[in-house]
Amino acid sequence: MKIKEVRVGYLNLELKEPFTISLGTVTEAKNVVVEIETDQGHLGWGEAAPMPIVTGDFQESVVRGILQFLRPLIIGEDPRGISRISEMLDKVLFGNPGAKIAVEMALFDLLGKIYGLPLYILWGGHDNSFESDYTIGIDEPEVMAAKVDPLLERGYRALKVKVGKNGKEDVKRIAAVAAAVAGRALIRLDANQGWGVKEAVNTIREMEKFNVELVEEPIPRGNIEGLAFIRNRVNVPIMADETVFSPQDALKVIKAEAVDLINIKLMKAGGLIAARKIDALASTAGVECMVGCMIESRLAMTAAANLVASSSNITRADLDAPGFLRSDPIIGGAEVKGGLCTLPDKPGLGLELKRQEVKFVDNA
Repeated sequence: MKIKEVRVGYLNLELKEPFTISLGTVTEAKNVVVEIETDQGHLGWGEAAPMPIVTGDFQESVVRGILQFLRPLIIGEDPRGISRISEMLDKVLFGNPGAKIAVEMALFDLLGKIYGLPLYILWGGHDNSFESDYTIGIDEPEVMAAKVDPLLERGYRALKVKVGKNGKEDVKRIAAVAAAVAGRALIRLDANQGWGVKEAVNTIREMEKFNVELVEEPIPRGNIEGLAFIRNRVNVPIMADETVFSPQDALKVIKAEAVDLINIKLMKAGGLIAARKIDALASTAGVECMVGCMIESRLAMTAAANLVASSSNITRADLDAPGFLRSDPIIGGAEVKGGLCTLPDKPGLGLELKRQEVKFVDNA
């Protein structure tokens, strides 16, 4: 069995409303889709959701990276040799995690289809359903609080609340959200690197009275010493996000005892293999993981959901991005209803791509 063709396309998806975090505001997802075809007629799909401020890549760099560097490398390869192909991708293209995850995701989709099993079953199979939280972006306190009841009525029992603009104002935001929640759901905070070290300590201490479950990436990425400083001075668990891209990054924060949890995102890790390595390292060290997302369609979200379903150490999920989008380019795949994410009992990712939603480009 050989890879016959690799097709790449632009997938532009408008959000239902602007989504604001400490790093900026997003109104549209500019993603990339990869379609890999074998000489036996199998099709596998993958998606990249680049975010330049976080991952350093962007839509055009992902497209060109695949067409110029990755596609020529894998044409003619056996798609079942994913580990070897993944190593080849790393050697030919530095960085650009979006290009690599899109290709590797499509290969894993193919693998499941070839062997007739969902990915999470191929990976050992933990469970085919789990709860996901839903994210509330930064806004005025009363606007954020008004979003609570509709989400709880839909069945969500964990809310991820964005903060990080200003510590004192963030306390007001969480006070309003906590009052609206009234103990009916977990409250997770994500500062997206927005606070300074001392500001983070003081702000988190102020927020402890609101029974916050965890605080994610409170300070600028890479400051492992700062994360450890914060963790040792607050009672709320600290989770790394942007500080951990790779298994090597995970090892650093684990050795430094800098965090209580790690948020794995496929678009940071640059591959499902790397993401699973991060989880394995964390599990060995007794550090639980969350799997999160960028602004992804249900294509990449389904791949992430299979990762969650394959590991008992992944105890939390933040896979809400498809709910932010005006249109859905996917048929089948993972579905989230009432906060419960359920995987289909179909081979690979268990989905079909609406090809008319993708602007495929010349492979030349």
